[in-house]
Amino acid sequence: QFQLTVPVAVVFAPGSVPGDLPRPLPFRDVQEMELSVNLRTTVTSRYETIYRSTTAEEEAALGAATAREADAALHLLQDTSLGSLTIYVVPETSSLLPQGISVYVGKHRSALVRAGGGLATLRTRLQQLTQVMSFTASSITAALSDRVPDGQLGPAARRHLKSSLGYEITFSLLNPDPKSHTVEWDIEEAVNRYVQPVLDKLSLVANFSVDSQILYYAVLGVTPRFDKESSSFLLSAHSLPHVINPVEARLGSSAASLYPVLNFLLYVPERSHSPLYIQDKEGAPVSTNAFHSPRWGGIMVYNVEAPSSPQASLPLHVDVDMVRVMEVFLAQLRLLFGLSREELPHEFLLERPGNEGLADWELDRLLWAHTVENIATVSTTLTSLAQLLDKIGNIVIKDDVASEVYRAVASAQSAMAELAVGHLHSAFQASKEAVTSSERAFFDPSLLHLLYFPDDQKFAIYIPLFLPMAVPILLSLAKIVRETRQHKKEPTKMD
Repeated sequence: QFQLTVPVAVVFAPGSVPGDLPRPLPFRDVQEMELSVNLRTTVTSRYETIYRSTTAEEEAALGAATAREADAALHLLQDTSLGSLTIYVVPETSSLLPQGISVYVGKHRSALVRAGGGLATLRTRLQQLTQVMSFTASSITAALSDRVPDGQLGPAARRHLKSSLGYEITFSLLNPDPKSHTVEWDIEEAVNRYVQPVLDKLSLVANFSVDSQILYYAVLGVTPRFDKESSSFLLSAHSLPHVINPVEARLGSSAASLYPVLNFLLYVPERSHSPLYIQDKEGAPVSTNAFHSPRWGGIMVYNVEAPSSPQASLPLHVDVDMVRVMEVFLAQLRLLFGLSREELPHEFLLERPGNEGLADWELDRLLWAHTVENIATVSTTLTSLAQLLDKIGNIVIKDDVASEVYRAVASAQSAMAELAVGHLHSAFQASKEAVTSSERAFFDPSLLHLLYFPDDQKFAIYIPLFLPMAVPILLSLAKIVRETRQHKKEPTKMD
């Protein structure tokens, strides 16, 4: 029974306090919502809100010229603990928010809301904001997808990567026609510049390792269709799933990996199939010329301009535009982690995260979902382990395995308790420790069920060995017993 507590501070600037507040500032309010995942699992969302007025420093920060500048200044003054939200209510006439915008969500853990409409309107906007910046019923349901009955989950819920202690990211350049193209990409500099800031932000969630490779003569598993009108080759949406398997056989990155592997492939079409474009389900060309596969990665087709003269010498030298490529790959990375931004009302304005790739509140959103998923995983793992041990009566459980089980249970209970009081960071760390301990116990070599035989198998193995020896021994024992009895029956002779 999960209880997720979100600490929220609603701060009123001068001239923005609604006239129908139930009591004078400051005061506290608690709201709860319950989500039933299945018959055994329920999630209670608890929003502990404190309503107060701005301090002098916050008033000065709200006097900035733009909402972005105000957000940067307020970030230095507010509670920066993971999972907490601070919502500043500004007067209806404030010039901080652009025309037609009622809610501004910054890069950190704060938002600006335009006053107006009384307390009921404000509470509606606050509810929308807390859903955007913390978690929604759909994000928690997706985290507990293994426990949700079939048919109740949409396709989007199964696209996100499962929670893991680590991920491996592989960037691959596929050059199927090296005789025609000499392709160069500065992948190391591009990773350091565009990918590493995102991974630094996500380092709290998991460990990441990045590698790259160039594969020659690696072709797609599907022959593209030639379109006479555009004089180009086309890959339709229904043929895209058949592209991955033949290519994946050449990647070789997931063979010895302990963690999930995310594959990002840049494909330079061979000269005979160039230019190559991807079509969506409606037959329109995809603007990025790329597609992503849930829980696997993404592929981008990078067309090379044909030489101006037919006598141009081969192979052509190609320098990949890494800015365009990394824009696509980072967008696909966000999709894989479930960080795609949902449809919001038109009066909402979300600040772009910039070089870091994701806002602070998006990181919190990820941590909420992963913490819940980790605890559910621990529960499932330990239940499976208990069922296994019940089936094998003569199994030997070592002390170190028992201590890992105890540690997993204690860490999971600690994570649940921390969630209930709104301490997201410590809850996530405890859930990671619980997952680690439960998996160590479950995969301990001494608990391999093949090491322990049921009694009927023991009889089946040993009877053919001992029966040939046992028969003459038993016959001899019977003979000895018979002779002893006869000897006792004979009368003893007296001299």
